[in-house]
Amino acid sequence: MIRFNCDYGEGAHPKVMQKLADTNFEQTPGYGEDEYCVQAAELIRNECKNNDISVHFIVGGTQTNLIVIASALRTHQGVLSAASGHINVHETGSIEATGHKVLALPDEGGKIKAHQIEKYFLNHIHDESFEHIVQPKMVYISNPTEYGTLYNRDELIAISKVCQQYGLYLFMDGARMGYGLCAEGNDLDLPLITECCDVFYIGGTKVGALFGEAVVIKNDALKQDFRYIIKQRGAMLAKGRLLGLQFIALFEDGLYYEISKHANQLAKRIKTALLEEGYEPFFPSNTNQQFFILPNNLLSKLKEKYSYSTWGKYNDTHSVVRFCTSWATREDAVSALITDIQSYAKNDL
Repeated sequence: MIRFNCDYGEGAHPKVMQKLADTNFEQTPGYGEDEYCVQAAELIRNECKNNDISVHFIVGGTQTNLIVIASALRTHQGVLSAASGHINVHETGSIEATGHKVLALPDEGGKIKAHQIEKYFLNHIHDESFEHIVQPKMVYISNPTEYGTLYNRDELIAISKVCQQYGLYLFMDGARMGYGLCAEGNDLDLPLITECCDVFYIGGTKVGALFGEAVVIKNDALKQDFRYIIKQRGAMLAKGRLLGLQFIALFEDGLYYEISKHANQLAKRIKTALLEEGYEPFFPSNTNQQFFILPNNLLSKLKEKYSYSTWGKYNDTHSVVRFCTSWATREDAVSALITDIQSYAKNDL
């Protein structure tokens, strides 16, 4: 079985594994207070071009989302998100389990707009019963989104300005940050994201690491006591150096961007092949996630050899599916998939 169902099916990039192996017998302080975590944080500050940010390392994405949100919000406050947002759909109510409501907004291709945020906030404060309604205090966005789409510079700046105007925290989920930063047409970079967001994270689990996410906090109010919340939520890894070492490997020589470009390039090959056969994308994407509307009879043949994610029924004869490449996807695996897509399409299956 050749798998295109996710970007975390493999272990870790060999350079990451080598870094862990080379330091295996070293003794270091625990809980992220070791020299490797310090070095990794400094590399990330350099990438963000901001020496005042604080950087924390957490094992996984859902854990990171719930810790950031739980640490920022008071008990009567909630977080605005795209209806398709990861925290609203694919995290088993983890945010609600922390006592905070996800306030879902209609989205287009996974993205929400500045005017939607402003409208929701103003409707809330002008409601006669506002004290009886969860108060919006944070805005959660993903880049790339759940559909592989990207926010552009103008969109992010506009959202940031609305958040600043109304005192809302802006939190960007960057589980697939590398694939977004290296996508064709992207005009965001880490310095701009740092400038616009109060807090965000740089994903490692889906971009070459064995596990790990790097939380970047710019807003001083959110920095205070953050490590208390990490510990309270069971996320303070005793062997914290294992996280720092991986981010050193990813960022010390540009590996993070190199492997992200690789995944995007292979996803583009799949996208091009599907378009050439006349199949329609569900949403256009230049990242490692490609969503297409495909006939069920084609999918029944493909599933004999390939694994992909089924996103839902489109109509009685077609489904929406996702093909996802990763830092480790092989050229020959993509070539085999394309050959079979062309073969099955030619036979009008």
